[in-house]
Amino acid sequence: MFKDPFDPKALLGRGGCSCGGNHAQADHARLTAAPAPSGEEDRWNRVVDAAVLRAVFPVDAQRRQFLKTVGAATAMAAISSVLPLGAAREAFAQGGPGGGAPEKKDLKVGFIPITCATPIIMAHPMGFYSKQGLNVEVVKTAGWAVIRDKSLAKEYDASHMLSPMPLAISLGVGSNPVPWTMPAIENINGQAITLANKHKDKRNPKDWKGFRFAVPFDYSMHNYLLRYYVAEAGLDPDKDISIRSVPPPEMVANLRADNIDGYLGPDPFNQRAVFDGIGFIHLLTKELWDGHPCCAFTVSKEFATQNPNSYRALLKSIIDATAYAHKQENRKEIAKAIAPANYLNQPETVLEQILTGTYADGLGGVKKDPERIDFDPFPWNQFAIWILTQMKRWGQLKTDVDYAKVAQEVFLATDTANMMKEMGLTPPDPSKKTIVVMGKPFDPAKPDEYLNSFAVKRT
Repeated sequence: MFKDPFDPKALLGRGGCSCGGNHAQADHARLTAAPAPSGEEDRWNRVVDAAVLRAVFPVDAQRRQFLKTVGAATAMAAISSVLPLGAAREAFAQGGPGGGAPEKKDLKVGFIPITCATPIIMAHPMGFYSKQGLNVEVVKTAGWAVIRDKSLAKEYDASHMLSPMPLAISLGVGSNPVPWTMPAIENINGQAITLANKHKDKRNPKDWKGFRFAVPFDYSMHNYLLRYYVAEAGLDPDKDISIRSVPPPEMVANLRADNIDGYLGPDPFNQRAVFDGIGFIHLLTKELWDGHPCCAFTVSKEFATQNPNSYRALLKSIIDATAYAHKQENRKEIAKAIAPANYLNQPETVLEQILTGTYADGLGGVKKDPERIDFDPFPWNQFAIWILTQMKRWGQLKTDVDYAKVAQEVFLATDTANMMKEMGLTPPDPSKKTIVVMGKPFDPAKPDEYLNSFAVKRT
């Protein structure tokens, strides 16, 4: 997903090289003998320098000839003698091209203490917010209804939410309608079905009639995936089992107290049940839909409109943190950063098992799946359309909607793509996204046909 902007084949601009030419970055380096970037600050500076070069020499041939003649270092030194290059770099860091200083620097961002919120949380102790000139307070919050209500009351400037929540809020499902946006996915995969140890002999969902399950919220991928899974096994999720919303931090205690038979929930609570010896991991939700969305970074449309520079700085922070979390080599460092009591309040060993994908399953085995959880910010409109079909399938959405229009208005793929390009990252091609859930392809152009194909539904 994320590409190293200093890779010889990476495209930072309109050409094949950061200078705008059609040659590879390696050829440019050979021609100019420019020193290789050595850190994150260099990455930002490189993006700005490339933009300045294109502005000074808009004609590709002229720019290439100039660089070939004098070298990159000399070229940038000459430009900086007449242009405030340092100020341009700082301006980019504070708001990006076309932006400016944040309107609000002191911000509150609410989060639920789960690994899905990793980019939002780690951006605080690891300096991703401060790097963009923001003073962010990340506020641990008890449950999703509280997150929603505090966000609607403007107590939070931005929020960690389940990816269906901005859709529900915008449509007035479960609350008054308020235009809400989701410019970035927080994580893909990262969930599991956990069962109490007493059910180790009941691995077939056809045997779950009468089971009591917990999910984090009515408007959650957890709810929709659990319903999908048991319905495919021939059970009606509203008649044959019971499903209730339980705040994620309370799931393990409810499993221990035998109030529930299991849950489809976020980590760290699947792994924590194994760690505490009270449950086992039945399956990872990536086994149902590999690459499915879960949580998201969200803001109200009002906040984004009234505070465009603050919004840009927040989004840049989140995309930057997400790109860092995407790299496996950073996962142990991140586990240490988010483990303390003011964040997840979990043992580092539990978080490492989740983030690295080498974990005990509670059945006596150790499994390895580096994509147990991953971090990918792109808010695919296809995700939103699938979610809307499930909201309608289970009677939450009672009116017809223009699926594509709602998806485009709430899941801000264009904003994210533009910001990724600005940061030297390569956004994906929206036309190439495919979705397959339990072996069944989903065509976002035919949502009603997909919805009508299910035998078990409320509509």
